[in-house]
Amino acid sequence: MNFRELHYADRPLILPNAWDVASGAALAAAGFPAVGTTSLGVSAAAGEVDGSGAIREQTVRLARILSALPVMVTVDIESGYSSDPGEVGALVAELASFGIVGVNIEDGRPGETLATVAAQTDLIRAVKAAAPGVFVNARSDGFWLTKPGEKPPLDDTVARLNAYAEAGADGGFVPGIADDSDITAVVTRVPLPLNVLQLPGRTDPARLGDLGVRRISSGGLLYRKALHAAVTTALDLAGRASDQPVPSYHDVVGLVADLKSRR
Repeated sequence: MNFRELHYADRPLILPNAWDVASGAALAAAGFPAVGTTSLGVSAAAGEVDGSGAIREQTVRLARILSALPVMVTVDIESGYSSDPGEVGALVAELASFGIVGVNIEDGRPGETLATVAAQTDLIRAVKAAAPGVFVNARSDGFWLTKPGEKPPLDDTVARLNAYAEAGADGGFVPGIADDSDITAVVTRVPLPLNVLQLPGRTDPARLGDLGVRRISSGGLLYRKALHAAVTTALDLAGRASDQPVPSYHDVVGLVADLKSRR
């Protein structure tokens, strides 16, 4: 079964996301048919801020090594590390030359803004022209950027994903989406297999499958769990209470940003 076919199986593809060689190798050894990368984990491990476009070199290096694993590998390239469609297409063609089967490319931009639909579809077209066999998972960040108490931009997200589909995207990724009604609306109104981010306490894989979700990503969850385990183990060794909370997405990003600002 190839990577595309994994999105049309009788249950959603569970895609764990690695942040370094060891985590990727461990996930492959655990029997997952495909492994992705997480820009949050790769960025944090490199001392960079997720989504800032600063980890192109680290991403390519990691992808080259992970491509030797006996599983399919898809890579999170943030927004492509460039606004030039030709450069983004060349990046994905390079990844494809290693054997990488897919990429995530997001429309979120620094400053919690979204790219224009025209700019994002240009990037997607360039990627598909340069690497037609690569599965392009088009990520739309409207839900992810929605503040508590605000209404998520469902109609805009649907419109964006439909535009990305017309540009050649193979899948649609909506991190932050969780409500049944929103998920159902995207599944029924967009002709792409829907990828949802696992949100502990808010999403359940079995329920997501019933709603028509075709892919469930762990995102930065595994990285945060690994940090928690490391801190807990250190506290146990020191004889201290091991009740350290799992670092949240914002905790990790905030700590790294603070360190980066001091350099």
